[in-house]
Amino acid sequence: MNFKYDNPYSTTRLPLFARNVVSTSHPLGAQAGLRMLLKGGNAVDAAIAAAAAMTIVEPVSNGLGSDAFALIWDGKELHGLNASGSAPQSWTPDYFSKKYGADAQTPPKRGMDSVSIPGAVASWVAMSERFGKLPFADLMEPAIEIAERGYLLPPVVQQKWAAATEELKGQPGFAQSFLPWGRAPNVGELFQFKAAGKALRAIAQSKGTAYYGGEIAHAIEKFSAQNGGSITARDFENYKPEWVQPIAKDYRGYTLHEIPPNGQGIAALIALGILDKFDVAGLPVDGVDSQHLQIEAMKLAFADVYKYVAEPSAMAVSVDQMLDDAYLASRAKLIDMKKAQDFGAGNPVKGGTIYLTAADEDGMMVSFIQSNYMGFGSGCVEPEFGISLQNRGHGFSLQAGANQVAPGKRPFHTIIPAFLSQDGQPVMSFGVMGGNMQPQGHMQTLVRMLDYRQSPQVACDAPRWRYNAGFEINVEAAMDTSTVQGLAERGHRMEVINDSYQDFGAGQFIWRAGNPKVEGYVAASDARRDGQAVGF
Repeated sequence: MNFKYDNPYSTTRLPLFARNVVSTSHPLGAQAGLRMLLKGGNAVDAAIAAAAAMTIVEPVSNGLGSDAFALIWDGKELHGLNASGSAPQSWTPDYFSKKYGADAQTPPKRGMDSVSIPGAVASWVAMSERFGKLPFADLMEPAIEIAERGYLLPPVVQQKWAAATEELKGQPGFAQSFLPWGRAPNVGELFQFKAAGKALRAIAQSKGTAYYGGEIAHAIEKFSAQNGGSITARDFENYKPEWVQPIAKDYRGYTLHEIPPNGQGIAALIALGILDKFDVAGLPVDGVDSQHLQIEAMKLAFADVYKYVAEPSAMAVSVDQMLDDAYLASRAKLIDMKKAQDFGAGNPVKGGTIYLTAADEDGMMVSFIQSNYMGFGSGCVEPEFGISLQNRGHGFSLQAGANQVAPGKRPFHTIIPAFLSQDGQPVMSFGVMGGNMQPQGHMQTLVRMLDYRQSPQVACDAPRWRYNAGFEINVEAAMDTSTVQGLAERGHRMEVINDSYQDFGAGQFIWRAGNPKVEGYVAASDARRDGQAVGF
């Protein structure tokens, strides 16, 4: 790709050119991965070490009780890993209706009844066993060191930490773990998480079995019972991540790969499949027409995703049906270039998150995402081992339908790693963060790179919009005012956001420039979340 590297947008980042790269939303996470590469490890080793470190340095977004997904190019083919957690065996609609009333629509947002079985630690073990070079215990060393010695809190993490305090301070274990002085740490203050260091040592020594059925699982079972939950050590012991076949859609001569449902990655594929019917490159990159077209395509995608996507065995339609070219062409015809619309789902039947990526000079590339869902997840933190538990169970429905809760079932998921290829060869591992912003960020950055040939760093720095619901669009303050006004005139309800706490999909990108041993990679990192790409 002959990229345009001139950057018209406000930025503090320059692209990184290197043969071995790790890119994360926190410098200490990137450095943890780099340590493994310097030690002789590969991109998978680097990704695991970075992921473990990120649970400590960015606990608002992920923790040792998170879920995860990965796309891994092993040098020959692409592999997908679904490490989203399943419901405890006790979870049924009746379980929740008895506790929260028959009118409850979903499991609670916070507390132990929002926690499905965390899969992130299992993903580290599965990736290491299948593709890693270094001993698993080595990969935990940077995270253990950071947890026990502590680190100084950076501004963006501190802001989100402080914002979550009022809502979560009463949740079991939260204040003990995350409010060490009765408040959130200040910027530049030392935060230590020795309980998590203890957990990481147990995970390292047992290669994860302490977590899945061992001493950590039993500690969580006890903690859950004391605080109104029903998770058991047996639920943990029975949990296994799943290797899956990625789903894909062609766009402008490239192929975008995503993890299949129960995740929302298919939304990016649907949106690009719709945009493929238009001459996007013929429209000014930051103009009203281009942005309006992308917004409407994304809205059409979400309309179908929110109706149909769930655990695959519960879906009424297939992925192939949702991505059928003829169907997407029919959806594209619904777009009015002069008017915003609130689309319903079509009929395709015929008749809160950290993202990181790593690549090495042998050609291995890893796209990895890990999340506790909303900020600090459930808010519940098992105190002995510092296990900050996600709240992915809140993603279930208690009403009849594809996403209705059931024992062992996985909920609808928002976190999605992405991967780009061309003619069967790897091109880019990438992803963004932030709930439903993730497929929107995938689409917006790819359009900039593939239609407008903006470099990954330029596409990363460009202002973004975020579709919420109906006609509501949030937009970054840096977007051209005439474009914002033009979108409003077409019926979009535009809200310009100046608050950096609003997440517009901070991301990380590694583009393969050619032979990794010679040309290496071009990496981009997002300033929205203190991101950093490092390499050599």
